[in-house]
Amino acid sequence: MKNNDLGLLIIRLSLGILMLLHGIAKITHGVDFLGGMFKDLGLPSFFAYTVYIGEVVAPLLIIAGYRTRLAALVFAFTMIVAVGMAHASDIFKLSDTGGWSLELQGLYFFGGLALFFTGAGKYAASTNSKWD
Repeated sequence: MKNNDLGLLIIRLSLGILMLLHGIAKITHGVDFLGGMFKDLGLPSFFAYTVYIGEVVAPLLIIAGYRTRLAALVFAFTMIVAVGMAHASDIFKLSDTGGWSLELQGLYFFGGLALFFTGAGKYAASTNSKWD
């Protein structure tokens, strides 16, 4: 039995919930450490607060299936920034067990990219716009 919409729902819930946990941790513990990282790159430290868009707002929209394509694009961009800021030296590395060192970040990025191209599916709070 083939059900693409159920598959998209499972992907949306998986990506959204798992990333939202990272966002909740940042809400609970703050983003001061990120402010320092932005400052070290010559950027304003208040940019650290943008992490809430990528790790809280976008995942909630993805979970709900509202503006999924737009949220997924933000989600994927968040992963590009995260890799660039904290994991750039690991892009071409393998882990001790032989997997890609950035496989979690890669799954988030490519999952977000896939949702950008597919949309939310029919099990979503969509508005039938081009961004759902």
